[in-house]
Amino acid sequence: MIRAATPTDAPAICAIWNPVIRGGLETFTTEEKTFGGITAVIREAPCFIVSEDAEGVTGFATFGQLRGGPGYARSMEHSVYVAPRAYGRGIGRALVEEIAGHAQAGGARSLWAACSGGSPNSIAFHARIGFEQVAVLESVGFKQGQWLDLVLLRRWLSPQG
Repeated sequence: MIRAATPTDAPAICAIWNPVIRGGLETFTTEEKTFGGITAVIREAPCFIVSEDAEGVTGFATFGQLRGGPGYARSMEHSVYVAPRAYGRGIGRALVEEIAGHAQAGGARSLWAACSGGSPNSIAFHARIGFEQVAVLESVGFKQGQWLDLVLLRRWLSPQG
């Protein structure tokens, strides 16, 4: 089931996100998420959703403006993470489809994924669900002693023109 995230989901979201921050290359950040920080994002984000099963939260997704300023008001960047116990069940796809619908309903023209070059699975996932790679920013992130590319993928939500 997919539903709107609430502040009570913050511990489960941190439990999914923080191991990736600590040990993975999917994100360049090294600062772990806090319950308070996640609660603030849930309250402020235009859309923050979670998926859950009988055991609890299995994943989450959110989006916000790609960059600050009014010129970017119709270009959204998203984040999506799935708990390892729920891999391969279509949860990531379902979460992205849900936020894409919310973004489009809010007037967004495009949805962006900024994927670490150190996460080929994330890049492949986004390609499978209709995102097109449009740019690579070489060696812009540094984590775990290595320079990493940032791969930008875009999915159109409304006709271009």
